[in-house]
Amino acid sequence: MPEPRPDALDVRLDTIARHPFRAKFRLRGRERAIAELNGPSTLRWHAYDLVNKRLAPAEPYKDGKQTPYRGHPVFVAQHATGTCCRTCLLRCHHIPEGRALGRAERAYVVDVICRWIERELAGPSGEAPPYPGTPEADGPGGG
Repeated sequence: MPEPRPDALDVRLDTIARHPFRAKFRLRGRERAIAELNGPSTLRWHAYDLVNKRLAPAEPYKDGKQTPYRGHPVFVAQHATGTCCRTCLLRCHHIPEGRALGRAERAYVVDVICRWIERELAGPSGEAPPYPGTPEADGPGGG
């Protein structure tokens, strides 16, 4: 499986986000703070570790229930991107069940998760949100 281009990931994520269940997931509160504090390279390592342990085996333990909804930005991203269990991985990414994920498939899943987190942290317009206390963040009339 070749490494996906960022624009191809964005198209896939936009398609998945049209599903009402997937669209409701956002990085908020604790999960957003964890993502901002840890940074992209640490989150990528966490994502790879979680995918290897919880998703990559041919028959993951408690498949379909192995991914919590909260507690870590990777968990939220997995539900938002359809990478939370093998059934969702099949439905959203056409990766078959019943066999262990290969190296390229694991890398793809991590790329999807990390791209979703990157987009979340960038804000809805694709640009970084303004820092608190700046005129842009305080809205019209200042704070």
